[in-house]
Amino acid sequence: FNFQYVGRVDFTNPKLPRFWAPGVYIEANFQGSNCEVVVNDELLWGKHNYLTVVIDNGAPKRIKLSGKENRILVAEGLKGKSHKLLICKATESGIGYLEFVGIRAQKLLKPDPLPERRIEFIGNSITCGTGSDLSEVPCGKGDWHDQHNAYLSYGPTTARALNARWTLTSVSGIGLIHSCCNLDRLMPDVIDKINLNNNTISWDFNRYQ
Repeated sequence: FNFQYVGRVDFTNPKLPRFWAPGVYIEANFQGSNCEVVVNDELLWGKHNYLTVVIDNGAPKRIKLSGKENRILVAEGLKGKSHKLLICKATESGIGYLEFVGIRAQKLLKPDPLPERRIEFIGNSITCGTGSDLSEVPCGKGDWHDQHNAYLSYGPTTARALNARWTLTSVSGIGLIHSCCNLDRLMPDVIDKINLNNNTISWDFNRYQ
């Protein structure tokens, strides 16, 4: 009850909510000067996911995970009684799932209500946020997902400007009748799934309309 989840999340294990899609985000309010985020990374293909973290609506910080289990100090020395945290999956389904374990802070507070307005963005790499963040790895360098930042893609940017929730149903290279890059899935296949990478786990559209 202390976390707000937005996006396609698998709650089969309610203690470890799992999500694949880019742009899935979690919001929470906490008390105290420090905050740690605890997440598990699938390490699909041995590749690490990235998170984008925002504290008190400030500048987003993208963080590359470093192991299967990750405990990340995302804030320290904060002033004031209460603070807002947003955690966003910056990388897409092809880099594997994340499991949200929780946060470590002095005290969790009741989260803010989510905006009533909702938008879903359906698309391919540009919707995933491919190439939208060159802050650490320049274009053409590193792995193919090292410049991914779904939080900075056009969808979430538009949604925040309109005070709306966002969800991204997107896969790099996917098409309506033909996909590129030897991808064996089409958008009509995965549009009703939580795991967009393997085209599995049915999504209940009643959860987000």
